[in-house]
Amino acid sequence: MSDETPRLEADCSRCFGLCCVALPFARSADFPVDKPGGEPCRNLLVDHRCGIHDRLPEGGWRGCVTFDCFGAGQQVSQVTFRGVSWREAPGAAPTMYAVLPVMRQLHEMLAHLRDALGLGPDTTIVEALEAARAEVDTATAGTPDEVLAVDLVDLRGRVGGLLRTVSATARHERRRRDGIPRPPRRIRAGADLVGADLRGRDLRAADLRGALLIAADLRGADLRWADLLGADLRDADLRGTRLDDALFLTRPQLAAAHT
Repeated sequence: MSDETPRLEADCSRCFGLCCVALPFARSADFPVDKPGGEPCRNLLVDHRCGIHDRLPEGGWRGCVTFDCFGAGQQVSQVTFRGVSWREAPGAAPTMYAVLPVMRQLHEMLAHLRDALGLGPDTTIVEALEAARAEVDTATAGTPDEVLAVDLVDLRGRVGGLLRTVSATARHERRRRDGIPRPPRRIRAGADLVGADLRGRDLRAADLRGALLIAADLRGADLRWADLLGADLRDADLRGTRLDDALFLTRPQLAAAHT
């Protein structure tokens, strides 16, 4: 799996600043201005670098700090469009902008499949994970039209099912091995825990997939082996929180929290 790791990490030096052009954003706590999709950010330089990259939070550009393309930017720039930028081929720009968010979802799936394989599931599940990874990987190498034709709903559903199975098995085994008690009923997948006081709670091996943990106080909580796939951690207080081996926790989630 180590051969995939660099490809699933953003390399802005090999990207055409696509996230700074293709994606829209609205004036909010995350951005100081409005910007429609397809319009270059006012901070984007002619060499595709960000002019204020070293001071984004101070300028109110928090959304940029929490965004991660999982390497989709350089894939679209260097592979899908073979090194020809939106500036060099303006006629292809709209297609390039449409491909980016699809590619990002594909790369995020690859990252989660890699992590699932690292949990050491049984042979049958390994074969299913490898098959899914091969399918997603093939999709990332397609032409622009082929990438746009990917049925993301179907693919994400099937990949999500595999990840759910791996997570449930790994967490059950961890609870059995370490005698971890089951969490309270409100600590569950998709739970609304906005602003919840969870300080110091034992949340080991909990299923918090898709949970709303916005502004939750998790100081000193133990989230080892908890499934955090898709959990919303915006403004959650994670100071002193144990996150060792938390399942499917991503860089954007951590960037959005207070650590």
